[in-house]
Amino acid sequence: MRGIPGAARLVAGIAGIVVVGFVAGSVPAAAIDHGRMGEIFPIIETDMLTVIATRLHTLEATGSIAQIQAQMRDTAIASVRRPALVAGLSPAQERREWLFDPSFVLQQDVIGANGERIAARGTRVNPLDLVPLPTDLVFVDGRRTAELDWATRSWKPNEAKVIFVAGSPFDAMKPFQRRFWFDQRGALVARFGIRHTPAVVTSADRQLQIAEIPVPDRPIVRKTGS
Repeated sequence: MRGIPGAARLVAGIAGIVVVGFVAGSVPAAAIDHGRMGEIFPIIETDMLTVIATRLHTLEATGSIAQIQAQMRDTAIASVRRPALVAGLSPAQERREWLFDPSFVLQQDVIGANGERIAARGTRVNPLDLVPLPTDLVFVDGRRTAELDWATRSWKPNEAKVIFVAGSPFDAMKPFQRRFWFDQRGALVARFGIRHTPAVVTSADRQLQIAEIPVPDRPIVRKTGS
């Protein structure tokens, strides 16, 4: 049992080390000033409104704002005079006809100004029952003179709306002396399933009759008065 005192002393020593460690950890360490180790810069947050105002003043002084405004104006005028063509269409090579039902189902109730229910959700509505198609719709590629000649000779201005899918309707108004329209982003031709021009949409009772009609590439020679 002679080993017990030695073991006891070892345990006591370890306990003392642990106690000292806890005590030492609980005593705050003294702060030491190591001096400045590098250059110090103040923290400054830039005012974004000041930066923007400064930038605008610079652009105004150099005339850049006026240039940007002119470019935006010219771009807007160009997009109106010559809208982006409707992609995916080509000249008709053969006649193709089909019927189109414009009916749709209401996804929610239609409520009037006084809170009355005009039509219930799930009702099938045919717009032609409410508003008949006033004129034919004739879709043409305005870059093809043959299509324009054919459309304007076949329908008077009060008989059809000639709608461009490419080209400039504004540039064509003066030589043809009539108003033209443009199918922006191809919303109508996509709705009707039109793939070729010229195409004609006419009313057929409670449906629409659609036809793609090929025309010769050479333009019709217009007769001039003597």
